[in-house]
Amino acid sequence: MPRSVTDRLASFVVALGARLLFLAPDRLLRLVFGHAKGPAEGLRVDALAVGRIVGFLDRAAGRPDIARMRAETDLLSSAVAAPRPPGLETTEIDLTPGDEAGSLPARLYVPLSAPGSGPLLVFFHGGGWAVGSITSHDRACALLAHDSGVRVLSVEYRLAPEDPFPAAPDDALRAWRSVVADPARFGAEPGRIAVGGDSAGGNLAAVLCQDLRQADEPQPVLQLLIYPVTEVGSRRASMVDFAEGYYLTSERMDRFSELYVEADRHSDPRASPLCEEDLSSLAPAWIVTALADPLRDEGEEYARRLVEAGVWVRLDRFPLIHAWFNMTRSRSSRTAHLIMADGLAGLMAEPTPSAAVD
Repeated sequence: MPRSVTDRLASFVVALGARLLFLAPDRLLRLVFGHAKGPAEGLRVDALAVGRIVGFLDRAAGRPDIARMRAETDLLSSAVAAPRPPGLETTEIDLTPGDEAGSLPARLYVPLSAPGSGPLLVFFHGGGWAVGSITSHDRACALLAHDSGVRVLSVEYRLAPEDPFPAAPDDALRAWRSVVADPARFGAEPGRIAVGGDSAGGNLAAVLCQDLRQADEPQPVLQLLIYPVTEVGSRRASMVDFAEGYYLTSERMDRFSELYVEADRHSDPRASPLCEEDLSSLAPAWIVTALADPLRDEGEEYARRLVEAGVWVRLDRFPLIHAWFNMTRSRSSRTAHLIMADGLAGLMAEPTPSAAVD
């Protein structure tokens, strides 16, 4: 359906506003938005500014339908993302041609500086299992591949409500099996293939590792979980402290959960990996949370549970808000990306670490 003149004008205004916001010096942003206080103390000022502006837009929009939510996600992702970095080869791939469950489109990012074969990160995008796409996460995945030197394969799994739980974790498992069955197709070295994702995509990456253990199949070399959903319907302190005003609201998270999975299945470990009693023998995990994020506490609780189960874990909390992974125009997001890229390159270059806490 063609976009209206009003929608195109709104896109232009939001995009221009985002560019101006991220060009403004921190001193000016503090004059306008002040300092974060209370549970958000220490939050970077550009992250605070984005959270306040998006919160205002959310209140103005009311309770949008799914089509509107998807359009808003694409708009905001484009507005807050820096241009793609140079020096990348990008290939569109169908991971499961002819599969009865349907095709699985994916986009492969290969740094031109990478050797003929090397490590690969299989990535699942965020968006509450209902919005987002390989397009919304295109620039962020490209930047991660460029900065780390690691190939990134971004997967387009099925979304709710058209395809509710367990379609998404089923697709994640299909995607993974397609990759490990023919790693040469992706220029990947067997034994150097990791899985990752942000938000709902981090949820799918965590669930995938549990599914592989259940099926007695080899684990990824690493699970990179960026502010993951680990407990659907969580009411931990961070969900209350950051219920609104920090990009992702608790109301919107409830809406995503409602679209994705029935309430009586929230405790299913394939929906809420934190509900799995035994977390032993899973892939080493790097869990990254954001300071002012409703999902912060459940992600950090998953890290603690993994450590208790003897899994190697690195846990980082960045002074940012939810969705910073996509906000690559922001100085703070750019710094976090560089930290993540450097760490990913190092972890993918080393043998699988033994059980420990970093």
